[in-house]
Amino acid sequence: MNIRAKNEKKFEHWEELPGGGPRYRQEVAGQTGWKAIYLKEVDDRETTVSFWQEINDDEGRLVEIHEKYPVDRGHREV
Repeated sequence: MNIRAKNEKKFEHWEELPGGGPRYRQEVAGQTGWKAIYLKEVDDRETTVSFWQEINDDEGRLVEIHEKYPVDRGHREV
């Protein structure tokens, strides 16, 4: 299985970005009503360009971002 097929299997949603690579998106529900959204952008060869996590509260408001790649910047409140 090629890299693109693996990414499409792992992530529920994706959209093509200008430049040829997609942005993948996966939502994970938390136990308290909050949700995490994992986002991964790759180039046209499926090489990861950036990867981050967005945390939304129970009302859908973005409350935190965790940039993980290319540099792990930790959690940052919005």
